Order: sequence, then C-alpha cells, then structure tokens
Amino acid sequence: MEDTNNKKGIIREWGPTILAAVIIGLSLWKFVIYSVWITSGSMIPTLEVKDRLIATRVHNPHNLKRGDIIIFQSDELEATLIKRLIGLPGDHIEIENGVVTLNGEVLDESYVKNNDYSKVGNGVFDVPEDKYFFLGDNRPRSEDSRYWENPYIDAEKIEGKAKVKIYPFSEFKMYK
Repeated sequence: MEDTNNKKGIIREWGPTILAAVIIGLSLWKFVIYSVWITSGSMIPTLEVKDRLIATRVHNPHNLKRGDIIIFQSDELEATLIKRLIGLPGDHIEIENGVVTLNGEVLDESYVKNNDYSKVGNGVFDVPEDKYFFLGDNRPRSEDSRYWENPYIDAEKIEGKAKVKIYPFSEFKMYK
C-alpha cells in the first residue's frame, strides 16, 4: 500500500512538469522549428542527399535575405523543395552561361561549385510583388525557377529557413 501511495505521489509531483515540458516541446516543434531531410542533389555541395537540418518556420517572408536556404512548397512540382533564395520581390535577374546578374550586378555565388554552362538554363526574370525566385546550388542538376512554367514562388508557400545542419555530425554547421 505504501508503494502505491509513493508512486501516486511521484506522479502528482512530476506529472504536471512532464506534461508542461511535452506541451512546450510540441508547440516549439509545430510553430518555431522543425527537421528537414535532404532527398535530392540539387543543393550539392552545400547540402548532400541524406543531410538533416533544423529549420525555423517563416512567419514573415519579407524578413528573408538573398542567399538564405529556404524550404517551400512548389505547386508546379507538387513537392516540398529546398533551394537558395536568389530573387526578392522587384528584382531583375538575368542568367546567361551560368552567370547570374541581379539588378545589373553579377551575383557573387561562391557556394556554386558545379556550374557546367552547357546544362545551365538561361533567361530573364522580373520577380513580382510577394513572389520569390530560387536556384539550387548544383545548377546542372537542380529543377528550379529557371525551368518552371511559373518561375516564382508565392510568399505564402514559404515554410522555413535552414538554420543548422545536424547530420552528418562531422559536418555540423550553422547557417545565417
């Protein structure tokens, strides 16, 4: 009998604390952060297939910066994608032979290591209000804005921003 009372006392003492911790953890996971698993090679070498990331949920896309690694929904591909944000609303983008010119200036893209010019889409893009333009870092193997019928992603389709690469552990990295 004493053992049963002791167990009930422990449950009464620790139960609310454990329940609160679970609720806080689930709320953070639902509204603040989440995990992402990389399933394609479109962002190599920045992100490899099977890498795991922690991303923050994006509630205000207007705070995003060019160069951010973003998770978004593509209606055209009916998939969740992760790409680099290149064009913000109002930007003028020209791509020719692998060189990206943004508002008249060549974009410094030191993160692009595979830019085989024979396989890189060319084009001119003017990003409308509340829309964004994305490219993968592995340009010849990335199904991105250059090739879509509608090359722009609505602000409401943006879900998250990559913050930390957590796997593989040896490649732990924080992103801005």
